[in-house]
Amino acid sequence: MCCFSRSVQAVADTNIFARAAKEGRQFLVYSMTLRAKEDLAMILPLPTPKEDAVRFINLEKYEDFFKDMRAGFPAPASKDKGGRSLGLSNDKLKVVEVGSFEASFVPTVGDFSRLDERFRLPEGTWDKLPAYKNYGFAVFKLKEGEKRIHPMAFEFPRTNAKQLFFPTVHIHDGKVHETAAFDHALFCQFSGVENPKALKWRESPRPARMFMKVAKAQGILDPDGHCYQMFIKGKRKNEDIVV
Repeated sequence: MCCFSRSVQAVADTNIFARAAKEGRQFLVYSMTLRAKEDLAMILPLPTPKEDAVRFINLEKYEDFFKDMRAGFPAPASKDKGGRSLGLSNDKLKVVEVGSFEASFVPTVGDFSRLDERFRLPEGTWDKLPAYKNYGFAVFKLKEGEKRIHPMAFEFPRTNAKQLFFPTVHIHDGKVHETAAFDHALFCQFSGVENPKALKWRESPRPARMFMKVAKAQGILDPDGHCYQMFIKGKRKNEDIVV
C-alpha cells in the first residue's frame, strides 16, 4: 500500500507497475483509491538516498494505465488474486507539479524537516524502521476527500540493478505494525529473468503494444515485451516486495 502522513479513512484498489530502465534505474507506476478527511502526503520509501535521483513522469493524460494493463490478462483472475540520518540542508525541497498533485523527493529521513509538517510522519516513526535509514522517499501531496488518484509515475536509480522494487510497506495510522492487510495488484515487465513463470507471475498472452497505449506511457513500457501480473492478498509481514 504505502505510508501516509495523516490517518486515512480508506485505501483500495492499489496497483503497482515496475520495469527496469537504463543504467540501473527503475520505472515505477502507482495508483489507488483514497478517502481522507484532510490534506496529507503519500510517502513511498525508495532504496536510493541521492538528492535529485528521482525523475517524476506525468501520467495525468493516461488515467487508464492500469485499466488497460488489466485488459492484457483476459482469462479469469488467479485465486491468489528509519534510522535518524541528518539532513544536509535547510533549504526547501524541490516541488514538482505532476498532473493533479505535487511531488517531492526527500533524500534522507532527516530531510523531512524541509517539508510542511502535514506531509511528515509522526516524530519517531522512522526510528521503528531502521532498514530505511539509507533510503530516499518519493512524496506525493494529496487533497482531502474521496478520489481515484491518477497513476503516479517516476524513475529512480536502484541499489541492486538485478531486482525490481515494489514499495508496499504500510503506515496508515501513524504507527508501524508487524503485519498488514494486503490487497494489491502487482504488474511488471521482467528483464534478464530466464523463467518469470517460476516466480509465480502470470504472463500476458500478448505484448504490451497490443493492449497498452504505449505513446501515452512516455517510455515506461517495453512495447514488445509481455507483462506479468500477481495479486497479493491477505495478512502478511509488513514489508516491501522485491523480485
